[in-house]
Amino acid sequence: MGLDLVDTVWTEHGEPVDQFEDLDGVRAWLADHDLPGAEEPERARDRLVTARDAMRAVLAGQGGDRLNAVLDHGSRRPRLRGAEPYEVVVVDEAAWHGAWVAAADLVRLLAERPERVRACAGPQCVLWFLDVSRNGSRRWCSMEGCGNRAKVGRFNQRQRTGP
Repeated sequence: MGLDLVDTVWTEHGEPVDQFEDLDGVRAWLADHDLPGAEEPERARDRLVTARDAMRAVLAGQGGDRLNAVLDHGSRRPRLRGAEPYEVVVVDEAAWHGAWVAAADLVRLLAERPERVRACAGPQCVLWFLDVSRNGSRRWCSMEGCGNRAKVGRFNQRQRTGP
């Protein structure tokens, strides 16, 4: 989920696109991840964008202060339901719920498999992904998009230069 928030900005036809530009995009993202906040989408958007920017800064190697500031807004509280353990997210303001959960998920990914969290190798792509391939050699956010463009580009380069 953390990388899903990071990837709510992308490039399309050379132009940046932000899913949160309109409130329907915010509502859709929250609904897709079964998170609260759709009743106050403007407040949720502000928190989500703050978290997304902080997460992108961490992934770009700019330090974790901004992400820690987001994480300071919440915590997880362990609970039991009968004999079954679970966790409750506790935030200081309801609008932080989705942003906090996504930020905490990114920290979990970075703790578990930091070498597998990667930026897409596409020269115009700004997306990040978790490489779950067996040998850890995935380079593209998707083979259908950036991977295919790279293959076509290499093919065209070979055709231009000849045998």
